[in-house]
Amino acid sequence: MFPRLSSVSSASTRPSTDQAAADQAATDQSELCCPPLLTAALSPAEADELAAILKALADPVRLRLMSVIAASGEACACDLPAVTGKSQPTTSHHLGQLVSAGLIEREQRGKWAWFRVNEDRLAAVRAVLG
Repeated sequence: MFPRLSSVSSASTRPSTDQAAADQAATDQSELCCPPLLTAALSPAEADELAAILKALADPVRLRLMSVIAASGEACACDLPAVTGKSQPTTSHHLGQLVSAGLIEREQRGKWAWFRVNEDRLAAVRAVLG
């Protein structure tokens, strides 16, 4: 599914001589697709904050909610249980976890809550992960 993973696995299965393997390893190091994750180590507070965000994203239902909300720009809580296939209380719990992590923002409009992705927070996570 991810290009980087499929290219690594196909490269590692090719038969080669010792010299060819050494040449390939040198080429692989010079053609890294991404810069290192960080230029400096995370402070303990930053590590705690990032762990909380990643923990919030480490659930398939929450990832699905994030993708639906991001794709539509915003979403009403009334529509999300049908999208996730979960009950309203379960969906509400997952939305609350994403709000607590700062990944989505909640706005009350009459009876219903509307959600949108917190782009600044998501951009900060992307920056850390590269």
